[in-house]
Amino acid sequence: MADEDRTDDVNHRKTGRFAVSRRGVFGVGAAALAAVGVGAAVAGCDSGDGASAAEKADKDAVDPSGHIVEQHQRAQSSLPFADTQDFADADRGFLARLDPGVVKDASGKTVWDNDSYGFIQGACPQSVHPSLWRQSRLVVKQGLYEVVPGIYQIRGLDLSNMTLVEGKTGVIVIDPLISTETARAGLELYFAQRGRKPVTGVIYTHSHVDHFGGALGVIALEDAVSGRIPVLAPNGFVEHAVEENIYAGTAMARRSAYMYGAALPRGERGQVGAGLGMTTSVGTVSLVPPNRDITHTGQEETVDGVRIVFQVTPGTEAPSEMNFFFPEFRAMCMAENATHTLHNLVTLRGALVRDAHVWSQYLTETVNLFAGKYDVAFASHHWPMWGAEQVTEWLSLQRDTYAYLHDQTLRLLNQGHTGIEIAEQIQLPPALTNKWHTHGYYGSISHDVKAVYQRYMGWFDGNPAHLWEHPPVESGKRHVDAMGGANGVLKVARKAYSDGDYRWCVQVLDYLIFADPANEKAKMLQASAFEQLGYGSENATWRNFYLSGAYELRNGNFGTPTKANSAGMISALSVDQVFDSAAFLINGPKAWDLHLVNDWVITDQDQTYRTELRNGVLIHYVIPADFQGPAPDATFTLSRLELIATMTGAKDIVQEIKSGAIKVSGDPTKLKQLKDVMDKPDPNFNIVTP
Repeated sequence: MADEDRTDDVNHRKTGRFAVSRRGVFGVGAAALAAVGVGAAVAGCDSGDGASAAEKADKDAVDPSGHIVEQHQRAQSSLPFADTQDFADADRGFLARLDPGVVKDASGKTVWDNDSYGFIQGACPQSVHPSLWRQSRLVVKQGLYEVVPGIYQIRGLDLSNMTLVEGKTGVIVIDPLISTETARAGLELYFAQRGRKPVTGVIYTHSHVDHFGGALGVIALEDAVSGRIPVLAPNGFVEHAVEENIYAGTAMARRSAYMYGAALPRGERGQVGAGLGMTTSVGTVSLVPPNRDITHTGQEETVDGVRIVFQVTPGTEAPSEMNFFFPEFRAMCMAENATHTLHNLVTLRGALVRDAHVWSQYLTETVNLFAGKYDVAFASHHWPMWGAEQVTEWLSLQRDTYAYLHDQTLRLLNQGHTGIEIAEQIQLPPALTNKWHTHGYYGSISHDVKAVYQRYMGWFDGNPAHLWEHPPVESGKRHVDAMGGANGVLKVARKAYSDGDYRWCVQVLDYLIFADPANEKAKMLQASAFEQLGYGSENATWRNFYLSGAYELRNGNFGTPTKANSAGMISALSVDQVFDSAAFLINGPKAWDLHLVNDWVITDQDQTYRTELRNGVLIHYVIPADFQGPAPDATFTLSRLELIATMTGAKDIVQEIKSGAIKVSGDPTKLKQLKDVMDKPDPNFNIVTP
């Protein structure tokens, strides 16, 4: 059977305690149960004696279990794998690939290696969900593609796409990837096919790093600052870009390592992509601030002779995002608001919860504004879609998916159901489940529903028993004791493993590992159960989370492979954001009894800020002209970049004062007192162990 013909069963059955759907781990409602083999063992799928299989799981990395193999066999006969249009669209317009598909930085370090995914071809292995294997076969395609004459895309050189629009004198770059190195490699690939020409404009679709981080690979900073090259972005772009990557950047980066499987080996037992793209590049991240804001829908701009009509869509996939239309090319850019996957309403790495209701409304607006005008639509990920009717249907079905998840979650929460309960109940209509682009390769029905619940109701489900539960270690100790100690927990977990109830297996073992992190039997068995959950996942990010957890249990903490808070991002901090970032690092108990008042004269902004540390809180504000407050303990006169460097530790405060880069009046030791109560983030915190 051809890979495109492999299917995933959407029929339903009842087995014991569970209503089971066969669509796969992120299919419809209770589908999460079947996808990981939960419930009674499927006849003919046991791999021998259950206890011995679980004992083996204590010691070695495991093969896909009989439960997972049977699930994948069912998956080959139900979903519309006979529909191969995506493969035709993904290949359409191909011009050339980067060969080899490897990008290195100036020191010779590899920052991108698409060739490492060369194993993704042919028949689907038993350790990968067939639907995810299909998606990875599409996403792994790499090279330069023509969307329409005059519009070209670089795909497969980073998590995202870079789009190039030819103007009268040069080329406009849309979304220059994550790293300067991959952006430059993509631009050179374009030049090799279309001829060398100047970059005459840059457009950022939204405020996520995979859409602006490579900017210095395509333009020079001074060209943007001077305005010689227009750099367009939705209003609020810099504020949101910096806040997301700096404020909680350390924790997000650590969890991103799980989400994208950064430390996992590439292969059919490891990382096979991320659903939205293959993975993230690890080169130099930059941020070139925009010099032209897009503030309202209907705003028109002309860049290098190319007319562009904008639709602002704040609060959708990013807090600051926009779609736009090229009338001359009859082409629609959908940013990341419509792709070939169900997207995240809140990411597994962590982010602000997105508004599914607003998202669906903006997609309706897109159709109403531009239907009948476009012949093709492309996005910042995946491949384009051609044909006016096909584009409208795609946008409408994407809209219907987010609206359905939002509305049905609200319906059920108003009947008293909690987020976790709703996530097990919701089923998408057949018209949606039968389309590949609604499948949860990156987002999922399960965690998107919980995000909607969280947006409206918060973390608490209303049950007083859940209001003040013990934290993981103390809860673990009590659960282990209630189950008869470590041996009792292991007995329960081994039975769950042999039954294919991997969700219960990892939950039970979580109690034991947090109560006794030295228990190797528990860790190895949980690692094996994580592997089974990963093998059964249609969703790439869930697979990566499960397999990363297994990897750390077997090999130890791999930390954060990608650097959080890049120098390029930090340098874009505003003064307010610098002080906000400092406030988030204050160790409250250490600072309870410390009272400091400092003034900061920012020489390149002609403003003076006051910071006051009191009761463990750092307050900051611009001093107004008629200010009547008390005198400061010290006043520091410095530039914004000096403030960033000293507050982030990039430069030594004492040396900067001695050199005259920072001028001080009053007591200079007050700054050291402030720094002494600021904690450093830990990029290597544990996740699957305490």
